[in-house]
Amino acid sequence: MSPERQLAARTGRETVYLPSNRLGLYLALRHWCTPGQRLLMSPISADEILFLVLAAGLIPVIAPLSVLDGNIELGRVLLGTVDAVLTTNLYGLPDAVLGMAGALLIEDVAHAAETSVDGRPLGTFGAAGVFSLSKHAGAGSGGVLAVDDPADRRALERERDLLLRPGALRRDLLSVATSTGRHLALRLDMARPAMRLSHLLGLEEPREGHRIALRPRDLAPALASGGGLAALDPWVRADLHDYRSRRGAVARWYQGHRLARLPKERGARLAGVARLAELPTVAPGVLRQTGQPLFRVPLLVAGRDEAIAALARRGVPTGYLYDPPYDDYAPGFVEPSPEPEAARWWARHVLPVDPLYAERALPVVESLQPAPPPPGSHLLRPAA
Repeated sequence: MSPERQLAARTGRETVYLPSNRLGLYLALRHWCTPGQRLLMSPISADEILFLVLAAGLIPVIAPLSVLDGNIELGRVLLGTVDAVLTTNLYGLPDAVLGMAGALLIEDVAHAAETSVDGRPLGTFGAAGVFSLSKHAGAGSGGVLAVDDPADRRALERERDLLLRPGALRRDLLSVATSTGRHLALRLDMARPAMRLSHLLGLEEPREGHRIALRPRDLAPALASGGGLAALDPWVRADLHDYRSRRGAVARWYQGHRLARLPKERGARLAGVARLAELPTVAPGVLRQTGQPLFRVPLLVAGRDEAIAALARRGVPTGYLYDPPYDDYAPGFVEPSPEPEAARWWARHVLPVDPLYAERALPVVESLQPAPPPPGSHLLRPAA
């Protein structure tokens, strides 16, 4: 079954197939928002998300961050001061979507393909939910946009087609082969040579620390020229240069195949979440979500970079680190958070661990020391 049909069955919504999650987010932002509007968003998210917001002509309003789960701290937000909200659902931990009722909500469900709130899957609470096929499903590319109204679906399909670039079978075959190779390398405990090969092949963008270079002297004139995907493409395409390219039958079959595997992995993922939740370093928000098959389990540790190196030696790659927060990464291009310290603390100490490889990671993560308390925190760990 195609990925869009599988997600239509999960969400009960109209769905639009996309070559990438990031193109879906851009389409949703342009469809429901007007340039110049203020968009509330988390300070902890992927580099390209910020550039998509800027490309859509919106003002990124950076929210305070919850030290419990790394998502928007809704209790410190005045929703009436913004025009729309973009959720992150970091590592699969859900944003406080029930408290956002009445707001124009765009859900980024890239990390949360299997997360539910009150029995409803994420991606069904907002005007649009945008799924990634390269995260949970591990398909290397692909996305699906879920909406309620068939008229919106048809309009988004037209808008998508205007932005798509021609695809190529060769690129699709390379994408499938690369994705298959990564999964095989992890299963055979060959992640280290696979990571080295990925760097040698240029499959990952050069980074300054954990983020791509901002290049503000280039970014400012790109925005002044009117923005849009064409102007901001050098930033938006990071790690996925063909994010706008049409996918052929081979890539779409593979994406559907990978997505259909998720129910078979659910038990193993839940077991990994439960095991990692026993650690004293686990983020407190995980203790409320042990019944969710999370994409990653965030630990909050001292000596995070040393831990990353130790995990790599055991064949456990660590990714999805968003350090520093947008306030410090892109000053002058965002409206900064009124309380940035919690986000700085989280970004500096979070260590996301794939629950499918919890047992392989445990010899390293069991010995890690907890991060120092967050600034100004009177944090009480919630009951499991």
